[in-house]
Amino acid sequence: MISTFNLEKLTALLKDFHTVTKIRITVFDEKFQEIAAWPPERAEFCRKIRTDRAALAGCMRCDEEACRIAARRRSLYTYRCHAGLYESIMPIYLNSLLIGYLFFGHVYRYDSYESGWEVIRKCCANYSIRIPELLAATLKLPLTDEAYLHSASSLMSAIASYLCMERLVALKNENLPVRIDHFIQDHLAEETLGVDSILSNFPVGKTRLYEIARESYGCGIAEHIRRERIEKAKRLLGASPELKTPEISEACGFKDYNNFISLFHRITGLTPGQYRREILR
Repeated sequence: MISTFNLEKLTALLKDFHTVTKIRITVFDEKFQEIAAWPPERAEFCRKIRTDRAALAGCMRCDEEACRIAARRRSLYTYRCHAGLYESIMPIYLNSLLIGYLFFGHVYRYDSYESGWEVIRKCCANYSIRIPELLAATLKLPLTDEAYLHSASSLMSAIASYLCMERLVALKNENLPVRIDHFIQDHLAEETLGVDSILSNFPVGKTRLYEIARESYGCGIAEHIRRERIEKAKRLLGASPELKTPEISEACGFKDYNNFISLFHRITGLTPGQYRREILR
């Protein structure tokens, strides 16, 4: 199930958080797909880190592990990432159902730039990143302390509580987005899944369907279906090593194998084979 937030109100809330803290904040669904973020672009430091393939894979592993820990604890989790910066993640639960995460990162929580740089330099020693450029990006990060990080984390927890209350009220008024999402999940393997098939199964017009997609998924119906198919492919790549990539492509509703490879790489930054090697090692 996806978290169906009002994206306009959500983005405004994230902007307010950034105005107060100067920290980038992101909302993810329960599959760690980004719904909204402010500022939209990552800090220069993280963009530099992600230019290295091994470092990018490290980011993915780090984020996924943090999600698992936060979801298991059902509470805020603050940690140092693989590149040496600090991050916090808060799971968002609707009663007992995990519907998403609030996340902020790129926090330089050190006593000085010198002490922090020593840690970062060691963390990134094995990555193919130009050290002078990484240092320059590091020095652009605001220097913060323990109290500041704690206050920002508390504020993020309050936002998570607000989102849960707002979502509970909205779900009482309308469960159509949830029903549509269940339909999409159940028919991902069908090539015919799309706007027409949804319209033929639900009492909703095309304009309202597009509104639901924009508010609930942050993208159009077609793009949401493509993303969900890639998420299914990722699950199969990790859980079913006996399946070959073309079989997974077909099981996820892709008639064109080359299109599957291209879309998978666009969304994840890796080919299916690279992703499988990373997740299984």
